[in-house]
Amino acid sequence: MSGLANARRLVVKVGSALLVDAHKGSADRIWLAAFAADAARIRARGQQLLIVSSGAVALGRRRLGLGGKRLDLPSKQAAAAAGQSLLMHAWEEALAPVGMVAAQVLLSRDDTETRRRWLNARATLERLLALGVTPVINENDTVATEEIRYGDNDRLAARVAQMTGADLLVLLSDVDGLYSSDPRRDPTAEHVPLVSELTPAIDAMAGGVNRTAGVGSGGMATKLAAARIAASAGCATLIALGARPSPLSAVEAGARSTLIEPATTPAAAYKAWIAGSLAPQGAVVIDAGAVQALRIGKSLLPAGVKAIEGRFGKGDAIVVRDETGAEIARGLSRYDAGDAERIIGARSAEIEARLGYTAGPTLIHADDLALSAG
Repeated sequence: MSGLANARRLVVKVGSALLVDAHKGSADRIWLAAFAADAARIRARGQQLLIVSSGAVALGRRRLGLGGKRLDLPSKQAAAAAGQSLLMHAWEEALAPVGMVAAQVLLSRDDTETRRRWLNARATLERLLALGVTPVINENDTVATEEIRYGDNDRLAARVAQMTGADLLVLLSDVDGLYSSDPRRDPTAEHVPLVSELTPAIDAMAGGVNRTAGVGSGGMATKLAAARIAASAGCATLIALGARPSPLSAVEAGARSTLIEPATTPAAAYKAWIAGSLAPQGAVVIDAGAVQALRIGKSLLPAGVKAIEGRFGKGDAIVVRDETGAEIARGLSRYDAGDAERIIGARSAEIEARLGYTAGPTLIHADDLALSAG
């Protein structure tokens, strides 16, 4: 029911109130150790895990002696700068005993909203996962301003799930899911275990405790907004109570939670986004052999390219045409137009010699390519 056991790739969001001991102002090492045991079990099943973690500002407050007073933006940035190393140290201490290596990744909104930076961030996360490393991701609060912030790590976690093609986004909260109304005020409020579609009626449930409760700057309303982002990318969302030891094990053992289902799969959603949501910035003309390769699911190699049209950049959407002018596909280019022209007809081993660098052997990878109808 929870989807935890079947997900190939999970993004788990951990908020400040779970990770930081409110009385001491330091990392809650007991909770972290129990969560690490959950993480190790997930990894032992062959699943990949990314962690989106709040806590830098909360930990930095104590280090800088800022107490519990309301912080202005420069003070928040200073606290984040002082607390981020403490946050990573806490995760490293928790994960190392179960044989897991943590890697710090700091993202700003531009990293998930600008295609070139999106591709670079995705490539880094993919390589970390391929190396068996667990990315621990946080917003880059040290440099983010109010105008360019995500606003909360629920949204950041959803963007990470979207970027990495995750199957499941887990939002650990201080409530055990969505209720039909505020259970503290309405004794008839019902827990909602499964949401098949995010309708206005579901959004209306995020009132009362569902709106005001939640970790850090988020709440149930932000969690439903994050779930909508994830669902658009084919990713399910699980909202579960995090304020207990081993929260993921608890859910798998039957503890209450809310699962929000997507309408499609991550791969299908990504291909649809490429095919219909991006304005092409240029085109490539390919030979008959390349056309056949694309139609059986292969990537587009420079060796099959006959011509480049337009002035596109790395990460831009481009149209792929055959030599008659018919559209074959659309995809995201791994090279800008100038460099693409320089490697026309090149074999993979020749790319670095022609350019002085390589962004890989493909002009458009099969994962970033959507075949046209017809």
